[in-house]
Amino acid sequence: MLIRYGFNIEIDISQPTHIITLMDVSPDRRINLVNEQQLIHVASGEIAELYTDVFGNTCRRIRGFPGTVQIQSEGIIEDSGRPDEAPPTLYDVSIDDLPNDALQFLLASRYCETDLLTSTAWNLFGGIKGATAKVQAINDYVHGRLRFDYGTARPTRTAWEAFNEGRGVCRDFTHLAVTFCRCLNIPARYCNGYLGDIGVPPDPAPMDFNAWYEAYLGGKWYTFDARHNIPRVGRILIARGRDAMDIPMLHTFGPHSLRRFSVITEEAWPDRCPDPGGS
Repeated sequence: MLIRYGFNIEIDISQPTHIITLMDVSPDRRINLVNEQQLIHVASGEIAELYTDVFGNTCRRIRGFPGTVQIQSEGIIEDSGRPDEAPPTLYDVSIDDLPNDALQFLLASRYCETDLLTSTAWNLFGGIKGATAKVQAINDYVHGRLRFDYGTARPTRTAWEAFNEGRGVCRDFTHLAVTFCRCLNIPARYCNGYLGDIGVPPDPAPMDFNAWYEAYLGGKWYTFDARHNIPRVGRILIARGRDAMDIPMLHTFGPHSLRRFSVITEEAWPDRCPDPGGS
């Protein structure tokens, strides 16, 4: 299967402002690229500097000058067409058996307050046998407890607040599920990227980037999605971190206002594929 993806974002800034973007396809998926338009940043004043953050994500550092800064890209990626891999049935795993690099994903982070939700997590899920069953029960619970509501979205909502308010967007579903996993000593990390309406009824809402999470089970990371709560086809990973604070799509070191935001993710057919690379 081929998937066309891309975005076009414009922001207005009133003073020289450094910008960091995390909108490049993850290094883990770049091997699947068929072609890709080089990420464009108009009115930035200079070519972006690429670097890799501590989680292995590709970042761009841009110097923006007053006016409108446009950032856009488009590409075609090959995908297996298979839904998210289902984890095997696993018993609980001791922290002693976890690799060192997984331990950070057991700790509290900016939007994942394990200290406030540990008692709740153990009361709800502690009696469930097996790590895989616990994570699926968490997914089911969060999917049922939160109501998806774009109209009440806010960038500062934490897992604790989402739990109490009973609503949120995909990042809130993800933060709450990640927090519950960590409370039960199951490493979990926050992910974002593209997820189109492939194999499911089209969503009438405008396309957006999506958030999901990965839980460490039996020596491997497996994908879970508390908002949709079904295996999905065609995820294109952009970045991973402890929570949304680690991997904002766009971070400016100064005020900005959003002028334009559009995202596209859809199945592409070979005879109708544009050539983003221009070749």
